[in-house]
Amino acid sequence: MNVETAIRRATIVVAALAALFTAAGWLRAHAKQSSEWLLSSPEQRASEVSAPAEQKSGPISVEVPLVNVDVVVTDQDGRVLSGLKKANFRVLENGRPQVIRNFEPPASAPITIAMLIEYSGTAYNHFAYKAAFWGSNFLNHLEPLDWVALVTYDIKPTVRLDFTRNKAEMEQMLSSLSFPQFREANMYDAITDTLDRLDRVKGKKAILLLSTGANTFSSSTLDDTLKRIKQSDVTIFFVGLAESEYHRADARSSGARSIGYLQAKNELQSFARLSGGNAWFPRFEGELPEIFKSVAVFLRSQYNIGFSPENLKRDGKYQKLEVEIVEPDGTPLTVTTPKGKRQKPVVYAREGYTGPSARLQETD
Repeated sequence: MNVETAIRRATIVVAALAALFTAAGWLRAHAKQSSEWLLSSPEQRASEVSAPAEQKSGPISVEVPLVNVDVVVTDQDGRVLSGLKKANFRVLENGRPQVIRNFEPPASAPITIAMLIEYSGTAYNHFAYKAAFWGSNFLNHLEPLDWVALVTYDIKPTVRLDFTRNKAEMEQMLSSLSFPQFREANMYDAITDTLDRLDRVKGKKAILLLSTGANTFSSSTLDDTLKRIKQSDVTIFFVGLAESEYHRADARSSGARSIGYLQAKNELQSFARLSGGNAWFPRFEGELPEIFKSVAVFLRSQYNIGFSPENLKRDGKYQKLEVEIVEPDGTPLTVTTPKGKRQKPVVYAREGYTGPSARLQETD
């Protein structure tokens, strides 16, 4: 074999080895890519297939989110004001007026509401049975197409019946509840857990909480609960179970007990105000029909307004909202009562929203 032939053969071998190593590297990369593909969600797979290659290396465009706010407007006696137009609403974020882009008047859509009732062994089961009885009364104010679910809580929340339109089935569930198993009433955990579950439910939804307001040893704190409510778009209504008992002489005999009840009552009012709902503390059962009617009327009388924040900061912080009712020229709107008295309307809307968190952006 001469030198020239040996060089040619060596060149061929080197080229073959180079091709082999290149193929091996491609196989390793392809195997890694295939593994990532199998671990990704269907949405990720669809986006990777449809996105052009040149877009993957460019900056990510971010759309400004639309903030939706449900608003109920009443006079100071609780009568709902209807017939308002887009020009009658003014939205302020942190004191700055915003441009309303979407406006929807109240619609006749079915209600979606979760009844969350305290069902613990406190006070010899008195409040548990009271909550179940009151919950049955609320069913009388729902329409055939409305959706209702039942969640009870003591030491933990329990879904007794998922969303149903069958009111008879719900009535049977409420009447068949057994003796409470625990004396604890972990209200904070029950609220946060129910809000988490409602995240998976589309459209407008609400919670009706029947509770004494007591919280024994929830893993969630008051701050945790307030933060979770601020992150949610669920309207929360509260009906206090213990107002009549508190006003009895034996209930007011202990100063510590009195302070504890007033503190719980204040918390319930804060939860309702943050979410755009309302709180009632009836002393007599005769008040219940009007209260439960108000809950249904509230949910059927919500205006929906949407705006895109002008100075959006992606810091995940809470942004305060205020909704004002004005004349088309911007001056405050007043309403006239049946007795001829002019007064400022009352607005029920959530007090703010939690902004989006910052996202890393890809650069070239």
